[in-house]
Amino acid sequence: MSTLHEIPLTTLAGDPATLADHQGKTLLLVNVASKCGLTPQYAGLQRLQQRFAGQGFTVLGFPCNQFMGQEPGNAEEIQTFCSTTYGVDFPLFEKLDVNGEGRHPLYGELTRTADADGEAGDVQWNFEKFLVSPQGEVVGRFRPRTEPEADEVVSAIEAQLSGGSPAAP
Repeated sequence: MSTLHEIPLTTLAGDPATLADHQGKTLLLVNVASKCGLTPQYAGLQRLQQRFAGQGFTVLGFPCNQFMGQEPGNAEEIQTFCSTTYGVDFPLFEKLDVNGEGRHPLYGELTRTADADGEAGDVQWNFEKFLVSPQGEVVGRFRPRTEPEADEVVSAIEAQLSGGSPAAP
């Protein structure tokens, strides 16, 4: 694939999609799970969505069941959990694999990006975050334990929204 925007995706509702549906926006792509110790990060992700949505930003959630089966639900269960427990209104996509032989092509591209320590490769756990510029470039990678509203995440989002230089990964 030539760009992230062209990789075929499927929404949680089962509709075909691509990141091109969000072209021109700053995106925070996150592999999510509802039965994980990090699941409360949904609250911070939703607050980021509310804070920056009007400025051309959106969070995109990608449920993943690869880490100790922590996303066992079907699409309807995931949607219900996210909306009733955390008030999530950002787009969610179908469950996918982020590592291994069955890794989704989107994560094949994302995992080429290094984190702040210069390490690329496999997603470590649920709630790993990738920041994508309005031009479709991966400009930041934040490991699972980095809270969505951590200074480095918010600063990187703000830099993209202001048209500033890309954030350091």
